[in-house]
Amino acid sequence: AARVGPAVVSVDVIRTEQVQTRSFFDPFPMRRTRRSRGLGSGFIVSADGTILTNDHVVRDSERIMVTLPDGRDFEADLVGRDQLTDVAVLRISGTDLPVAPVGTSDGLLIGEWALAIGNPFGNLFSNSEPSVTAGVISGTGRHIIPDDEDRVVYLGMIQTDASINPGNSGGPLVNSVGEVIGVNSSIFSRSGGSEGLGFAIPIDRALRVANDLLTSGEVKRAWLGFEVDAGEEDVWGRTHGVAVSSVSPSSPAARAGISRGDRLVTANGKALRTLLDFESLILDLEEGESIMLGIDGRQGAVTLVSE
Repeated sequence: AARVGPAVVSVDVIRTEQVQTRSFFDPFPMRRTRRSRGLGSGFIVSADGTILTNDHVVRDSERIMVTLPDGRDFEADLVGRDQLTDVAVLRISGTDLPVAPVGTSDGLLIGEWALAIGNPFGNLFSNSEPSVTAGVISGTGRHIIPDDEDRVVYLGMIQTDASINPGNSGGPLVNSVGEVIGVNSSIFSRSGGSEGLGFAIPIDRALRVANDLLTSGEVKRAWLGFEVDAGEEDVWGRTHGVAVSSVSPSSPAARAGISRGDRLVTANGKALRTLLDFESLILDLEEGESIMLGIDGRQGAVTLVSE
């Protein structure tokens, strides 16, 4: 907490939204403009003032104000955002900015300690220091299917029982040696508060997305050249593998000998049980990276290089 806490910031946004109003005397709804405030968290990852947060924290924002734990306020610029991964990058100009040590989300152990740091109550408290909650890594590689109001499918997420509440979004998930391993993003909750089911974006993914946004303003997506459908369900509703539904000519998949109707059962040695397993793999795949696919009925894995 002492290593990472000074670099955790509060993110306040002002946005304008369109709302519908209906009066008793007028049956036709009217649209009017309303200004609203939003609140989240973030953390500084480089001395030049680069900040990681969630896309949903700053989406549709007109102004963004960042507050450091020492009380300093900065008007922030939105460098870029990616709705698909729910990652956004901000930048502030300042001196003597604290920087959060960054680790890796690779090789996390179920049951290892984890801290969630953020600003769940915003300006409700009289000071601007972030709150710290403790728990463990409850699971890795979790896929979360969104509800009707959400526009993000969270794939390959880190699950933790460290308390995460609204306002914590965009703050860091930290390991026991004070390294950031994830970006807190969402919770499962009936009440709207923490119930011990919090989810964080793996930091390796967040940094890759941030680097693309910083260098080119957009996220580069790898292409394999084929589409898949979910495999057939058994009587219990479970699937095994994904079915190739189409292959683009002259694509990496076509050159590797993948055909329509093939059933993919593993990717880089990991089982593909559902369509979301495959989508999560593609989400983290980089251009030029090799991938080994196990195909049902074939000896050995098929290797192809993404474009």
